Amino acid sequence: MTNHGEAFQALRDHLHKTSLVSSAAELLGWDERTGMPPEGGEFRAEQVAYLSGLVHDMQTGPEIATWLDQLSDWSEADDPHSDIGATVRLVRKDYEKQKRLPKSLVEAIASATVRGQGCWDAARKADDYRQFQPALDEMISLQRQAGECLAEEGQTTYEALLDQYEPDAKADQLSSVFANLRGELVKLLDEIQGSARQVDETLLKKQYSVDGQRQISRTLAEAIGFDFNRGRLDETSHPFCTALGPSDCRILTRYDSSWLPGSIFGTLHEAGHGMYEQGLPQDWYGLPPGTYASLGIHESQSRLWENLVGRTAEFWQCFTPLMRETFGENATPQQWHASFNRVTPSLIRVEADEATYNLHIIVRFELEQALIAGELTTDDLPAVWNERYESVIGVRPPSDADGVLQDVHWSAGLFGYFPTYTLGNLIGAQLYAAAEKSLGDLSGMIARGEFQPLLDWLRKHVHAHGRKFSADELVQNATGAPLSAEPLVTSLRERYSLVYDVKSPTVSSNATS
Repeated sequence: MTNHGEAFQALRDHLHKTSLVSSAAELLGWDERTGMPPEGGEFRAEQVAYLSGLVHDMQTGPEIATWLDQLSDWSEADDPHSDIGATVRLVRKDYEKQKRLPKSLVEAIASATVRGQGCWDAARKADDYRQFQPALDEMISLQRQAGECLAEEGQTTYEALLDQYEPDAKADQLSSVFANLRGELVKLLDEIQGSARQVDETLLKKQYSVDGQRQISRTLAEAIGFDFNRGRLDETSHPFCTALGPSDCRILTRYDSSWLPGSIFGTLHEAGHGMYEQGLPQDWYGLPPGTYASLGIHESQSRLWENLVGRTAEFWQCFTPLMRETFGENATPQQWHASFNRVTPSLIRVEADEATYNLHIIVRFELEQALIAGELTTDDLPAVWNERYESVIGVRPPSDADGVLQDVHWSAGLFGYFPTYTLGNLIGAQLYAAAEKSLGDLSGMIARGEFQPLLDWLRKHVHAHGRKFSADELVQNATGAPLSAEPLVTSLRERYSLVYDVKSPTVSSNATS
């Protein structure tokens, strides 16, 4: 085969078939965390491992190298950011990376992920870290092996793992970004804690029916733009989003009658992820133009809708009547807004306020680097976790269930994932500021329940480009500036000034990814 068009079509068809097998494995993963019987884990691990091995075979087949060689002199692939150019460029990069991973290791990680998540879930419910420790040890060992296989010249093992979620990110650069941001957040937190105005937590401590929360969650997700004809909302122990096809996006949340913010903001968060998946070019599903740019970009979409929209006074001006109708609660929009922006150091990352959320990420970022480097053992992990929480956030977990066992990520092998949450906060704030400048009265639109203009702006400037641009390029193109901490810090100060006595928005440091 020598015709460029035929070679590209053959490559595209092959990648489409690969996505069929990959999405089948994802469907089994969704089922595992929503409805699989507790005793089904071992066989599910075999299923997922086998399918992961098939996907790896398809991603590393010699025919891919042949097609890429035939396309190397194709003029239509010269533009690295065109659909064709990005596909050829990034498929080559992915192919070379996957070739460095042994199939046996890919299968072992897939199997350990299923077993590890089941073990984590049981251990957390039992508040028994030692029950989970062997699975964690196994996963750390497997991830070290993967990182060593993937590491390129100048990359640490941890950075090779990080690269899977945030391409080209460097640990020392992230450390610098996080240190600068931490300084700004500590200043803000000090001002809030010293404020004469404080938020009463009575509204948050009331009981809210789970049935009512289900209704609210679906209504809010649909209102901001999640398409239920192409997706669904379910329940799980740890919220997540997964795409099983170009028109099959599953988002999951959790409900607690004694903690209303968990379901509301968990749903807004996952709906943000889901709308990004629904906004990617459907015709390119499974190929770079139809794939998300990075996990930092993905998290920017979830954190933007969760916080920059969902925690605003205007949002609760719009939805207070719904809260009154659903729960019979006569709180004012101002009271809902203040309650949902209450700042207090807390134990649980997914329930943390925005002023302290990134401190939770910093703890995890530092600990997982130490675990992969062998500088921290799993024997010492719970105690070190508790010490870091006390020194960085000012709280000490009373149990491992609310401490080292609170997140599912490490059980699933997601070492290097946590930093993308903070990158997402930074990117989301910068995108929101650019959208506000472009659209005009964005606050008024939110107050009126008009979310489509913001979603359309994100579709045009973020979703439509898929993976054709790097995260840095996407941010620069969409906002006209490199990534900076200023929009996030400014946004936080503006919002918290409505609730606490804090200084007007100022920032003294810039942070780049």
